Amino acid sequence: MQTTQLILSSLPFYPLVSFLILILFAKRLPWHVAAIVSVGAMALSAISSFILVFNLTGIEANVISVQLWTWFSLSGNIIGENQSSVNFSFYLDALSAVMICVVSGIGFLIHLFAAVYMKTDENFSRFMAYMNLFIVAMLILVLADNLVLLYLGWEGVGLCSFLLIGFWYQDKNNVKAARKAFIVTRIGDTSMAIGLFLLFQNLGQLNIVDVTQTAKQVWQVGDSSAYWCALLLLGGAVGKSAQLPLQTWLPDAMAGPTPVSALIHAATMVTAGVYLIARMNGIFFLSPEVMTYVAWIGAITLLMAGFAALAQTDIKRVLAYSTMSQIGYMMLALGAGAFSSGVFHLMTHAFFKALLFLTAGAVILALHHQQDLFKMGGLLKKLPVESALFIIGLVCLMALPGTSGFFSKEAIIASLWSSSTAGPTLWWAAILGALLTSVYSCRLFFLAFLGHSRFETKLHVENSKLLRLSLIILAILSLFGGLITLNFDSVFPQSIVDTHIDPTWLHFVAIATPFIGIAISWFYFSHYRNNGGEQLNASQSPLALYCRNGLGFDWCYQWLFIKPYCALAKLNRRDVFDQLLMLNAWYIKMLHETLSASQTGSLRWYAAAIGLGLVCLFFIIIVKVVSL
Repeated sequence: MQTTQLILSSLPFYPLVSFLILILFAKRLPWHVAAIVSVGAMALSAISSFILVFNLTGIEANVISVQLWTWFSLSGNIIGENQSSVNFSFYLDALSAVMICVVSGIGFLIHLFAAVYMKTDENFSRFMAYMNLFIVAMLILVLADNLVLLYLGWEGVGLCSFLLIGFWYQDKNNVKAARKAFIVTRIGDTSMAIGLFLLFQNLGQLNIVDVTQTAKQVWQVGDSSAYWCALLLLGGAVGKSAQLPLQTWLPDAMAGPTPVSALIHAATMVTAGVYLIARMNGIFFLSPEVMTYVAWIGAITLLMAGFAALAQTDIKRVLAYSTMSQIGYMMLALGAGAFSSGVFHLMTHAFFKALLFLTAGAVILALHHQQDLFKMGGLLKKLPVESALFIIGLVCLMALPGTSGFFSKEAIIASLWSSSTAGPTLWWAAILGALLTSVYSCRLFFLAFLGHSRFETKLHVENSKLLRLSLIILAILSLFGGLITLNFDSVFPQSIVDTHIDPTWLHFVAIATPFIGIAISWFYFSHYRNNGGEQLNASQSPLALYCRNGLGFDWCYQWLFIKPYCALAKLNRRDVFDQLLMLNAWYIKMLHETLSASQTGSLRWYAAAIGLGLVCLFFIIIVKVVSL
């Protein structure tokens, strides 16, 4: 047991040590040394994670915990008679076991790919250092046994996303994208922070297990305090997982290098919100209204992102909106009470979405960093290996039978019809989302891989075995990852999903929907796959532009928030409050000038001033004496 605890306690420190080495020595390290340090640290974390999961299955309590040190203490006058300590402690159960395997395992494969993809970048060591720090923050987030440590990892993930999205800061657009991601997610983070304060105020606990248990004892289902705590936590999850209405940062995050996109969208950042709701499931079960909000937010987001993906011209932005849509499925599952299905889809989505992003990166690298779908074409013949791997990713994304995406997405859809918080309406929303997924996936494939080539440059084919090794492993996981059995009985003991048998036709419709989408795409996008070498152009119709611009949310926020704020700032450019504070400076300056004027350097004036002062003093004394 002590060995297992030692492995658990050291899990985030491998990438942390790698980060410190890379950031301290930076450009002084040659490529192969920096690659070995960064990728090696991730390999150690991945191996440690698998050992921990294996050992966890042999423990009757299904929990491994370890306390590293006491962080700080809260005095008794804040929470009552007893003093509460906030420890730097890790807590491993079935939920966090899945998360550390996804974070460290998929993270290792992404690091391996990035070592080749970013090889020629002059700031390679700094890039890999940021990637390692990202993993550190995410591991702390999913292993934290208390709300304060969880929030530390939460904010660390936000910081690393800012550093990585804006890594190529020489381009102004990259800096804007990083700043946008940082600011938009801060809105959700503020909501989450208020929710954590409210939990502590009401329950007097910081340990996550104690918070859940105390909440069940203190609150009843539908209690207003539980409602507001769950709603504020949902605000944090919505921001980090890019769900409506804080989803606008995610497509712009494609400004970062492709390995960053894979890391953010597959293994780490966007899954943090899903993890938060799953981890705090006890609070959400006490508020059925918020559970309904979760389901509806997920459903609307998956449909909105699906329509937006249909009109994108950038291969990475299609995948970005696809991520937003798939996270919507996870939120829909959580809102329906199917927590196990939601976390299962989180795992399988990490497999095929990392595969799609990294394979897209290999294609972009071969085309000399060309990302426009309408300037690709014919890649199936030019890049047969990458094309085959990309097809595997798309097949899993469309959830065709037998793939990992099929098992997890069908589990979600099967839980909706009878759910008290979802029901038939959201079941149909999920079906429509599946149809849209197959349509935009086929559109992407037809544009990029079929038809005649529409690029003029000679392909740069990267034959690195390390690069393809990552892709092949991810392809295997994407195809067969659905066979992995997950047991969350000890984590999600409750359920609000009805157990009665659903109509048989529901399953047939769910299975047939992706094939219907493929058929629609085959006929509607026939000119994409049959073009005779002529230049294809993206549609410029108002509807296409509306979808391409993310359904106008950026424009809406620009007019509702940004422009009014800038107008007020311009109106108050001299800052009224600052001017009030400057009165104090003006008063001191006036006294300074008055006293300076009196310092003439003439002894006669000094003597006269002293004499006048004495006369005034004697006069005051005489007046006082007479008055008595």
